[in-house]
Amino acid sequence: MFEVFDKPFADPVQLPLVGNLRTSVIIIAVYLLFVLKLGRSFMDKHEALQLRGVLKVYNIAQVLYNTLIFVWGFHLIFVARPYNLSCMTVLPQDHELKSTERTLAYLYHLNKVLDLMDTIFFVLRKKSRQITFLHVFHHVFMVITSHSLIRFYGYGGHVFLICMFNVLIHMVMYGYYYVSSQSQNVQESLWWKKYLTLAQLVQFFLMFLHCAYTYIQPNCTASRGVIYVISSASAFMFVMFSKFYIKTYIQPREVKSKGKAN
Repeated sequence: MFEVFDKPFADPVQLPLVGNLRTSVIIIAVYLLFVLKLGRSFMDKHEALQLRGVLKVYNIAQVLYNTLIFVWGFHLIFVARPYNLSCMTVLPQDHELKSTERTLAYLYHLNKVLDLMDTIFFVLRKKSRQITFLHVFHHVFMVITSHSLIRFYGYGGHVFLICMFNVLIHMVMYGYYYVSSQSQNVQESLWWKKYLTLAQLVQFFLMFLHCAYTYIQPNCTASRGVIYVISSASAFMFVMFSKFYIKTYIQPREVKSKGKAN
């Protein structure tokens, strides 16, 4: 069962934090220990931190970081065009754009690690209601999956277009976080908050369609394992986010309507 970990690295270039999977496992273990136990216990004895300045810098940095990945990735996929969009495979080691593909995939993984700070800030601000199973699972899954794909599959390939969907959503999401973190009044007036969840649902649907379309291509050498993982994950996330949307935005409205009717 564990022989898979003895396989040689898919890419001979082992960049920091994406070599041995033990690195991501340790990061996730520390993250879970803090957000589920130690952090909460510590904050029970202290007042909630506002962190407006920190959040301002963090959210602006996230918008810029994701914008960089999106613009650079868009140029690689649609301008340089080294891929067949019907069957995107990892570029060979001697390809002239291999270093670009590797760098972008690496930056994407680092961004998934950085995203863990979202939950850390929730703990420090005592926003326990926002630390849901979906939130924590999503962050953990993204770190482990992005590292595993690099370890066993390589940098880029089929997941590249999917990553572009994700960073586009994150550009908008962290823009929302920036605005909402600066004022409670502004936060309550952001009527478009629910549309972020809808955009995420569209993202997962497109991810699933991209996997399905790739799967049915004849003679496509894209990794079937990767397709199975991404399509299953996107379907699961679609279901989970749909439940969140219904619980958060539809059910309260129905209860409110019934209350007015009575």
